[in-house]
Amino acid sequence: MREKIRAIIENNLKIFDSDVEFSDDDHIFRKGFVDSLFAVKLLAYLEQEFNIKIGNQDLNIENFHSVNKIMSFIKSKQQPETS
Repeated sequence: MREKIRAIIENNLKIFDSDVEFSDDDHIFRKGFVDSLFAVKLLAYLEQEFNIKIGNQDLNIENFHSVNKIMSFIKSKQQPETS
């Protein structure tokens, strides 16, 4: 999972700068790695790749600002919902 998330972010960054490095805890929005177009692309990728549904209530930067946060979010969405 980590490798797939890093890969999509790294591939987006290669368009702008091939030498950018970041850690799994770096805030990708504050570092300027994410624009609005890439944010939409990232959400679509996560839904498709990890078979999850991202609803309006999930659209919080806290869920997506780092590789580790994205991984935690995906894991929470993959947990069976309890009623």
